[in-house]
Amino acid sequence: MIERIDTNARSSKIVKYNGVAYLTGQVAEGDTIQDQVRTCLRRIETLLEMAGSSKENLLRVQIWLADMSDFAGLNEVWNAWVPEGHAPARACGESKLARPELKVEFIVEAAVN
Repeated sequence: MIERIDTNARSSKIVKYNGVAYLTGQVAEGDTIQDQVRTCLRRIETLLEMAGSSKENLLRVQIWLADMSDFAGLNEVWNAWVPEGHAPARACGESKLARPELKVEFIVEAAVN
């Protein structure tokens, strides 16, 4: 059975199916890539908790950067956030994001506890 959490006409913040939580893409405003990444990761933690999961249960994370020159700044925050021994499969690429002020978007899948 598919469970949708916090759904509106366009999307659900979380979709749970077959033991996996799929989170809607997370973006944030902020002056630096580090600011935006920190805010996104806090939001991801909140959504994972709502889904009955945690960052220790991450399966796969796709990260889209508006500019690959922000890769080091992304990793600076990311590496401190991911629990040791629990790194997910990860992909990172460059993409034009929905608004010009956005520097990063995260797409997350995690196992549900």
